[in-house]
Amino acid sequence: MNGSHVAGNTPLLGGMAPSQLPTAHTTEHVDALGRLTAQHRARLRAIPSYRNALTVIMLYAQNIGILVFAARINHIAIWVIAFLLMGRMHAQFLSLMHEAAHRLLFAHKTTNDFVGNWLLGYPVMTSTQAYRRVHMAHHKREFGPHEPDIALYANYPVTSASLRRKLVRDATGRTGWKLLRGQMKGLRSPDSRVRHTLMKMLALQIVIATAFSVAGYWWMYPVMWVLPYLTVWRVINRLRSVAEHGGLREDDDRRYTTHSVRQHWFARFYMVPYNIGFHMAHHVDAGIPFRHLPEYHRVLHSANYLDTNLEYPSYRALWRALVTPR
Repeated sequence: MNGSHVAGNTPLLGGMAPSQLPTAHTTEHVDALGRLTAQHRARLRAIPSYRNALTVIMLYAQNIGILVFAARINHIAIWVIAFLLMGRMHAQFLSLMHEAAHRLLFAHKTTNDFVGNWLLGYPVMTSTQAYRRVHMAHHKREFGPHEPDIALYANYPVTSASLRRKLVRDATGRTGWKLLRGQMKGLRSPDSRVRHTLMKMLALQIVIATAFSVAGYWWMYPVMWVLPYLTVWRVINRLRSVAEHGGLREDDDRRYTTHSVRQHWFARFYMVPYNIGFHMAHHVDAGIPFRHLPEYHRVLHSANYLDTNLEYPSYRALWRALVTPR
């Protein structure tokens, strides 16, 4: 491993960086740096707007269907499953919002930002524009001086007790509540954009709560919408985030900044929907829409930019590696 020696409160970076990389070679699709040729770049960067519109519609339909089914059956086991799936719902909303932040959801810019905000971001208390500004700093230089999430990625590997404490805080809502309280301070922000954006989010929350009330299930808003956001989603978010960049370091080569994990069906269903788990491919070329990331991932493998030694066989294997043996 390629680690960093630090003192005081300086974050430890590189504790899980690979000691060596596979030797990539040029193919008909990419060069040795993983960059697509002009012909394939144009094809893989094409935005399938109509298919994405259907994806957004199905996102709403499936999650409304889950709640309707749970209400019809009205059994405690079904409600527990539905609660856990509502945590997945927040992962779905924010994964597609992430796509909109990259301006890859719709080719039409105004449509992309409208859907990204009003149908995806605001329902889960996120501004696409604000997220975009911060997230582009992350892509410009992972672990660089303007990295917004360095506290989330640093100091790995950690002890099992440390990781357990983090996940318990997430699962019990302490992390989510702390972040939500901090966000609500924006109502007193001297920046009118912050205040107005937050008021739009809160107005949409009132609309969602009203819809539940009109349907005769007012309690679903706090229990099946807000609570999963504060608990289940926070666990998913931490586990996914550290699987993307935990313990890595700043470098021009994305293989030192981003983990690659083999994608299995359950993880793709529950934790990393809409191909967001193909994170190495996403960081090598952040202009490729989510539908094309699996193909680009295969292209990187064919060029030996990635190999089985560099790629973790599962998320469980990576999480185990995130924990020190002591």
